Amino acid sequence: MSSKPQVSPPLKILFATSECAPLVKTGGLGDVSSALPAALREAGLDVRVLLPGYPSVLAACARATEAGRMTALGYPVRLLDAELPHGVPLIILDCPVLFDRGGGPYQADDGEDWVDNALRFGVLSRVAATLGTRHSPLEWRPDVVHCNDWQASLAAAYLALEHGPRAATLVTIHNLAFQGNFDTRDIHRLELPPQALGIEGIEFYGDYSFLKGGLVYGDAINTVSPTYAREIQGAELGFHMDGVLRMRADRLFGVLNGIDTELWDPRTDPYIASRYGPDSLERKAANKAALRERFSLGGPGSVALLGMVTRLTDQKGVDLVIAAHKELLGMPAQVVIVGTGDRELVDSLYAMHAAHPKDFGVTIGFDEPLAHMVEAGADMFLMPSRFEPCGMNQMYSQRYGTPPIANATGGLVDTVEDGKTGFMMKEATREELVGACRRALACWKDRKRWHAIQAAGMAKDFGWGAAAREYESIYRKIAR
Repeated sequence: MSSKPQVSPPLKILFATSECAPLVKTGGLGDVSSALPAALREAGLDVRVLLPGYPSVLAACARATEAGRMTALGYPVRLLDAELPHGVPLIILDCPVLFDRGGGPYQADDGEDWVDNALRFGVLSRVAATLGTRHSPLEWRPDVVHCNDWQASLAAAYLALEHGPRAATLVTIHNLAFQGNFDTRDIHRLELPPQALGIEGIEFYGDYSFLKGGLVYGDAINTVSPTYAREIQGAELGFHMDGVLRMRADRLFGVLNGIDTELWDPRTDPYIASRYGPDSLERKAANKAALRERFSLGGPGSVALLGMVTRLTDQKGVDLVIAAHKELLGMPAQVVIVGTGDRELVDSLYAMHAAHPKDFGVTIGFDEPLAHMVEAGADMFLMPSRFEPCGMNQMYSQRYGTPPIANATGGLVDTVEDGKTGFMMKEATREELVGACRRALACWKDRKRWHAIQAAGMAKDFGWGAAAREYESIYRKIAR
């Protein structure tokens, strides 16, 4: 009599993050923290998301139930069971004194960082770590704690220094420029042992760094594209962490992000004026007309329209667009930009709009429906980033038949094919941006070639399936 093959239980993953769309989002981390756990769960893994109880999170999860209580770094914490809109289980870290406040996740309404961010995200890291040990107040215990960006990275240090059985840790770098560096004034409140506080631990040029703690102590490290994984091991894009990353290169992986292909689908998008697909690209024109009307652009609709949705920072190359605006408008082309960020860049963009109100449109602020309108209505999408760990808009734009004009860095290299699905700059300069835009406009006038580029971009698979398989492979390598 043959025995039935034993089926091993699914891997249990705690996905610790400071953002998760649609509950709270400031950038790509929020999108990833929503889509990746859903893809992992679809692949058969037992994934739960750990997220701070910001007001928007608690409001969206009014029916959350208490699952346990604990103390973290001296703060009383309740753990609430809830569920994300797509069904992934959510554990809410409810600590009102740290998270139930106005403003954003990291900043007050005046744009200044919360002065207690080290303690706020120290508690997030400490809770994530505790859930991976025998001290957890929950029955469910993860095999791997997946620490996202600096805000959760210190969990890797807490777990590595734990006595007894513990979960393994994967630390994901979504953007190495954000490191969670603080002065040593409150370092004692993090409750780390002395051996973790020196140069071999979290000390970083006289301060201390959450992210460095993750890089030093994590069982594995990854970032969000293969090219960026190579770039951050060099001085130019290593942000002084390149030495640590080279030291841990055998545990460093590059896993390309995906996108939510249901949310970003021009065939079903509720935010756009006219839905379309690769076989009905003629309907895209109605979206261009709606976008031009939204920004009150003038002149004939036959002029090329360049769109940009971004954080307004030098990283994103917004200053290059400002510097090149006369050449771009003279091609001729029109430009629309949506984003929020640095005050100096905001003022410059308003000045561009004031000087060219019918050709240079600007909206300051985060506007999800308008972001979809730009992807559908623009002829080309601008991404002249100085560095880009992965980027998502270049994938959205290809899916929407809006070829990107992008700098050859990070995930842009891994997702855009020059002359086939988009147009690449060799470096982040005004001259390269102008040259790439001229090449794109020349191609745009050749309708047969342009349609072929649009079709090639729309045919690419940017879903999360491949990434989920790579993450599962990493989890299995490190799971204890």
